[in-house]
Amino acid sequence: MKEFPGVKRLNAVPTERVHLWLMLLLTFSTGVVDAVGYLGLDRVFTGNMTGNVVLLGMAFAGGADLPILRPLLALIFFMLGAALAGRMLRKGPEGWSWRTSVALTVVAGGLTALAVFVAVADVQGNATLGSLTTSSMATVMGVQAATAKRLKVAEITTVVVTSTITGLASDSRLAGGNSQFWQRRALAIALILLGAVAGAAALKVDLWLGLAVSAAISIAVAVMGYVRHHRELRTGAPGVP
Repeated sequence: MKEFPGVKRLNAVPTERVHLWLMLLLTFSTGVVDAVGYLGLDRVFTGNMTGNVVLLGMAFAGGADLPILRPLLALIFFMLGAALAGRMLRKGPEGWSWRTSVALTVVAGGLTALAVFVAVADVQGNATLGSLTTSSMATVMGVQAATAKRLKVAEITTVVVTSTITGLASDSRLAGGNSQFWQRRALAIALILLGAVAGAAALKVDLWLGLAVSAAISIAVAVMGYVRHHRELRTGAPGVP
């Protein structure tokens, strides 16, 4: 079958670079999801668990009007999602596999279901539904984070950029380093920032829109990753499990 020039060029891109692009897309998606959770659902981070830990510490110390229940639930359910995904992925080979596709399909399906749910239910007016929503978002982000960790794309976790910022600065030429990975580090920082901007903008329309954007991105990542992996299986690319 004759390939279109664009497809041929994409197939020529190394798999490691394709995985980098896909994880950067998920980093943008995390920015969107965290903006939705923090600004739209009572100041809850559903991807960046460092933020929740800090919020809980301040709340336990008597911080005025800081939430406790939802950040605590988000932290617990993020860990649950990461644990379940880690258990499944650990049984598979390194790199992309059918298990990776399944995990990212769960992420895409979860975000899609959440977008529909918040569109039809009053999750901002009902405390129980709101907590259910943020806990579900955190579970999905835990699955995503564990999947990204298993893929081992250097410097890209998809859910946090503190270590990325540290690496960008400490390995810079200003610090006497060689600026290794500076481009992907800078992209990860910029994309999670732009994702937060997009998520905040989506809230001006409605809560469901940000989740729908993240769902669309996750679907695209799952499909593109699967297609690349399936092509390599067919062509017998070396090192493909």
